[in-house]
Amino acid sequence: MTTLRPFRCEDMFHFNNVNLDPLTETYGLSFYLQYLAHWPEYFQVAESPSGVIMGYIMGKAEGHGDNWHGHVTALTVAPEYRRLGLAKQLMAILEDISEKKRCYFVDLFVRVSNLVAITMYKKLGYIVYRTVLQYYSGDPDEDAYDMRKALSRDVHQKSVVPLTHPVRPEDIE
Repeated sequence: MTTLRPFRCEDMFHFNNVNLDPLTETYGLSFYLQYLAHWPEYFQVAESPSGVIMGYIMGKAEGHGDNWHGHVTALTVAPEYRRLGLAKQLMAILEDISEKKRCYFVDLFVRVSNLVAITMYKKLGYIVYRTVLQYYSGDPDEDAYDMRKALSRDVHQKSVVPLTHPVRPEDIE
């Protein structure tokens, strides 16, 4: 049976199987530790009965006023554990934490080429709020979709009215 639990420091030595996916953004150890120190409730793992990390989600709460929101920094599931509903379960945890923090919405960024993830997020109720030009660096750079899902505090769903024009990374609040 899969266990969903808070991320621990020692997990950083055991999640390479998840991070080797080419669509997974990887960060330096200090970045993971910063998230673990500042937003530990937003950093969760899915662990197999044998102790293998199957996937994880890392996020935070940020913004001010009606822009107060939960943010998904990274969500990834190892290829051999996909299509089991783990990403959906991890997203539900992050959304629940964001509800408890009285956030207006949850947002995330996804490569425009990552059609599998975009489809999954849409099934979870996310919409494409805007396109962020050249968000991901590479050769060539790649655009991202800023996807959002309104939470219960956003009664009038103002946070999910899509923008009609793309923005640049430096224009993101």
